Amino acid sequence: MRAFVRYTGRQEIGALRFVPKETLEKIEIIQGDLRNFDSVMRAMKDARWVIHLGALISIPYSYVSPEETVLCNVVGTLNVLQAARTAGVERVVHTSSSEVYGTARYVPMDESHPLQGQSPYSASKIGADKLAESFHRSFGVPVVTIRPFNVFGPRQSTRAVIPTIITQILRGKDLHLGSLHPTRDFTYVDDTASAFLMAATVPSILGRKINVGNGQEVSIGDLVSLIAELMGKEVRVVQDAERIRPGASEVERLYADSSLARNLLGWEPKIGLEEGLRKTIDWVSRNVNFYQSEEYAR
Repeated sequence: MRAFVRYTGRQEIGALRFVPKETLEKIEIIQGDLRNFDSVMRAMKDARWVIHLGALISIPYSYVSPEETVLCNVVGTLNVLQAARTAGVERVVHTSSSEVYGTARYVPMDESHPLQGQSPYSASKIGADKLAESFHRSFGVPVVTIRPFNVFGPRQSTRAVIPTIITQILRGKDLHLGSLHPTRDFTYVDDTASAFLMAATVPSILGRKINVGNGQEVSIGDLVSLIAELMGKEVRVVQDAERIRPGASEVERLYADSSLARNLLGWEPKIGLEEGLRKTIDWVSRNVNFYQSEEYAR
């Protein structure tokens, strides 16, 4: 097994440091940068299956640095596809995002839902998805695209809303958030990971784009209430202007139709929202020092 991680001078390996030592010893770690083809090619040498998870994933940061977002997500994906074509891998599982759909025009949202770039991040993921599609059609690169809906769980950073809520509650402060009315379809990380593993091995799915969502729509405001209840805390929400997306950029509603995943992969979510939140609250509570800063994480 091999993991490709972004190079830093401190030799950081991100959340891999939480992997048990006996497992980590079995992983070959290659450091580099998705934007550099040679780095990607080196990581892909002799690989059979490639799960392409590398991206700049923060929507707020994409407002600050759209160029870096495009270079990482579009050029980085181009490098992955070029390297996969050169190396002759058996399959590439490409990671999309529910953000490519923009605000729901109908629900539940299936794979035929129109794509709409409502942020530089979502536009970069649409570009990456279309590159994956084109490399499959043009060169026969064996690509499957998985489109996760709002993944959450242990080890997630506070650039995502669920760990943001939990860590602020644990610290006993007012809860600083952006808009509370948008809805999302939160999917536990174990369920999402199982879909990726299935997508790497199930036959006759090359070229397909497959939604992976829990199938449960919840507003951010209702999510706050549920987390506070599970933690046995009362909270006061303060709407923070810095955390509110530009009006036309906010994705107001996401709600997945994952029937294709059921039909093609035999995939079903096993962990509901409340159970997943309990697991996440437990992990964050035991590892709160992992979240060092109380500042807004873009």
